[in-house]
Amino acid sequence: MGQNKKGPLAPLLFFFIILVFPAHGDVFTFKADRMTGSRASGKEITVLIGNAEVRSDNLLLKASRIEIQGDDNQFIDCTGEVWGREEEKDILFQTDRLRYDRKLKIARLEGNSTLEDKKNEIVAKGRFIEYDDQAEVTVFQISVRLFKDEMVCRSEYAVYRRTEKLLDLSGFPVVFKKSDEFRADRIRVDLDTDDVTMEGAVSGSIKN
Repeated sequence: MGQNKKGPLAPLLFFFIILVFPAHGDVFTFKADRMTGSRASGKEITVLIGNAEVRSDNLLLKASRIEIQGDDNQFIDCTGEVWGREEEKDILFQTDRLRYDRKLKIARLEGNSTLEDKKNEIVAKGRFIEYDDQAEVTVFQISVRLFKDEMVCRSEYAVYRRTEKLLDLSGFPVVFKKSDEFRADRIRVDLDTDDVTMEGAVSGSIKN
């Protein structure tokens, strides 16, 4: 008769967790199979494990493990099969690790990373990507590749200005347009018109 009736139900509390916190003017929600954490002052941390998902304003993030830290859950660190979507702009992310600052609205992707701007029909890859949602500027580093229609751009460093639809390439940049090839120290591509502007050690080949 002394059996704890709450015992058999305890595991279910961690199977599907959804918490809601208003912060920075939006509604912040998350869920997972299991959650651990501490809300001690100065050491606030929440760890979501298994089918973890976080939604902050227009950003949806999914991963095997997500850590949330800081005042008002400011910092989000996602690892393991990370997938994300900026829903208003229809921008998709895939990466090994993603760190997001909810206050600054800056996401940093590390490892094998891909960003797809579906509205502008652009797919870009790199080993490090920093996406500034407010400025709509993305920086790519290391083994950068960008694909748009029949054009392929490669470099070690690139800056994509989404509002202006401009791509600046440096670090051994090369642009392939169908059968044409362009190389220079610095290359700018107008992604609206596909026009290419080159500076320094310019070379290329054009096939009729």
